[in-house]
Amino acid sequence: MSYLDLYMNNNPLITSSDDDSEPVATIFGIPFDATHSYKPGCRFGPDAIRDSFNNIEIFHPDLGIDLETVNIEDLGNTRHTVVASEMIDMVKKITSELVAKQRQLFILGGEHSITYGTYTSFPKDTGYVVFDAHYDLRDEFADIKLSHASYLRRIVEERGADNILHVGARAFVKEELEFLTENKIKTITYKQICEGKGPSLLRDHVSTFDTVYSSFDLDVLDPAYAPGVGNPEADGITSRELFDMINIFQETKVTGVDIVELNPYHDNGATASLAAKIISTLIAINLSRNN
Repeated sequence: MSYLDLYMNNNPLITSSDDDSEPVATIFGIPFDATHSYKPGCRFGPDAIRDSFNNIEIFHPDLGIDLETVNIEDLGNTRHTVVASEMIDMVKKITSELVAKQRQLFILGGEHSITYGTYTSFPKDTGYVVFDAHYDLRDEFADIKLSHASYLRRIVEERGADNILHVGARAFVKEELEFLTENKIKTITYKQICEGKGPSLLRDHVSTFDTVYSSFDLDVLDPAYAPGVGNPEADGITSRELFDMINIFQETKVTGVDIVELNPYHDNGATASLAAKIISTLIAINLSRNN
């Protein structure tokens, strides 16, 4: 039996105007926020992102791509669980099955712990770029090791740090900085982004990989641009700075993307719109590379 049949609810919400063609991308949601520590509600993020995607313009004239004419497959959400280890096991099985189809894959969270299950299901030579206000490198948080605040440490322990680039951190504890330094994790700092160096530094990193997985924790943005997140941190990057870096992905193949930490209970619509724009832009970029 397919794990998709076992774990997915088969309730797609993203609309597509061309359902007869081969899908250009596959989307699924993981409504999990059981380890969240500040503003729970990210489990409702996947459907909020879908709702926004269905209501924004998805024509990209600069790339010559109109997503109204393509098939974007939406598998719906995974079944709900509040047990982190069970969620990780389920997500690894689903993601591994989908990666084998060699289609661009988008995963909607949910809290950031989901990424431990998704990214580690991609080939080991896949580059990893994460945009996040936090390092998420604690050994444990609230007495558990499978946490939104420690997922990246679990990835480093399992796969090493060679393929990892962390972008935009501005809030972390001493323990995380020590682990980051000890493991020589590459970073683009918040200060470097403010100085306009983000795109060029990102280009240098992704140019060394044939394929890249990118994770977007929406709290990397200043709350003025993205108020609807689980752990907002003041004084972040702008949406323009983020998309200037996203556009660098035109120079590499992005095979996997996750968008996490959207909390619709605290959103005015802006955060969900940004998440939807990230999906639309990265699908269009991938299609433009293939044309």
